[in-house]
Amino acid sequence: MARVVPETHGEILAAAGRRFALTGYRGTSLQEIARDVGCSKAAVLYHFANKEAILTELMARPIAVLRELDERIVAASGPAEAQRVAAEGFVDLAVRFRREIALLRGEFAELLQEPAFVHIQQISERLIDAFAGHSERPAARIAALVVLAGIAETCGKFVDVPDGELRPALLALVRRALEPVD
Repeated sequence: MARVVPETHGEILAAAGRRFALTGYRGTSLQEIARDVGCSKAAVLYHFANKEAILTELMARPIAVLRELDERIVAASGPAEAQRVAAEGFVDLAVRFRREIALLRGEFAELLQEPAFVHIQQISERLIDAFAGHSERPAARIAALVVLAGIAETCGKFVDVPDGELRPALLALVRRALEPVD
């Protein structure tokens, strides 16, 4: 049976996304992606330099939105506004890109070490700071981290819950869990 070269990046990206969700990024090989697409590993490498390039492209849109959110947080006029912008913006991002987040479940900390994603750690620290209302108090920072991680985990797990249900539930949880900022 002759193998065919995939027509577009899209076929490879879709297969990689399904495979990453099933076995994780680290647990997926280029050979498995190629087999899922019905082509050779060389054909996958024709379209992408390596597995990291596939993940980078899969995550490009969510990362661009995360950067925009980071800019809005930095531009916020005070701790209360920064907390509100961070909470609403991150919930919206997580709900919108929950399928992409699901690809990273359980591997996020390790993936932050990949060269293409190192800058995400800095944005994550600013998100935690904003969620904590710029407080240095351990309780505020712990709550911020738990809420941030919980939003991502929840969105990654509940990919089939309608946006109109998931978003308000998450925002209500955020308001209850975070200390209000004056």
